[in-house]
Amino acid sequence: MTFEQLSIFVAVAEREHLTRAAEALHLTPSAVSSALRALEGHYGVPLFDRVGRGLVLNENGRLFLGEAKAVLARAESAQLVLAELGGLRRGRLAVAASQTIAGYWLPPFMMRFHAIYPGIELSLSIGNTATVAGAVVAGEADMGFVEGHVDVPALKVEKIAEDALIVVVGADHPWADGRAVAAGDLATGSTWVLRERGSGTRSEFEAALAARGVAAESLQVVLELPSNEAVLSATRSGMCATAISASVAGPLLGQGDLVAVNHPLPARAYSLLHHRERRLSKSATEFVSLCKGEAPPSGNG
Repeated sequence: MTFEQLSIFVAVAEREHLTRAAEALHLTPSAVSSALRALEGHYGVPLFDRVGRGLVLNENGRLFLGEAKAVLARAESAQLVLAELGGLRRGRLAVAASQTIAGYWLPPFMMRFHAIYPGIELSLSIGNTATVAGAVVAGEADMGFVEGHVDVPALKVEKIAEDALIVVVGADHPWADGRAVAAGDLATGSTWVLRERGSGTRSEFEAALAARGVAAESLQVVLELPSNEAVLSATRSGMCATAISASVAGPLLGQGDLVAVNHPLPARAYSLLHHRERRLSKSATEFVSLCKGEAPPSGNG
């Protein structure tokens, strides 16, 4: 098999649509179809079920997909090694990050990295903590940045920064008066709007509750939303409370649309994730150094 066949297979498998895969690869549909037939025919293993005019990945294909992605990731890693021998003048760095980090903490570091190494293509994908961890495991991202707890044996987890997690309410909420709110009152004194399960914000908040003897299930959660912006909008316009990053809530706190509740929460860590069995590329190492506030070595710009 060839790398081109593997790339075509992965593109079709991810889209389950031959024409859309051909467009993404800048190939003709007939070339994509021919490559798939050659791959399946050579090994005598069908990878897709033909349903009507569509393609559906079958069990063989699902098993092969992980291996194909791993091979392509290793090939890309080899390309990066050669590119880095040229002094970081060319290459690609794929970063995945959870929403809070991607929206507020990471962009300044990305801009600085681009200014120092303009030839390195830097891409960012955004998801919750579980999604980011999965992307690093699968080799879809060279590294990940999350604020939630990660316990995945294949990943090395390194603390890289800290963030303040706070409880906020709308200006008309009873907790907006500044009085201290006891841990036991969190379950009975308000309804809640929270991020979805799997997000770092949600998992860290629930861990803080558990440390204070409050079961997460005891909260009256009326809405679970998939983004920080949606959570803040719902909290600002209703009589619910939420737990959110202080940096995310900062502008609305400054405007008086939200109020920080007098119930301090422990700081949470921002963590760097990378695969234990994959060497961090030189460009990835330089990016991590920037995020840690370390000056990049001279002579690589």
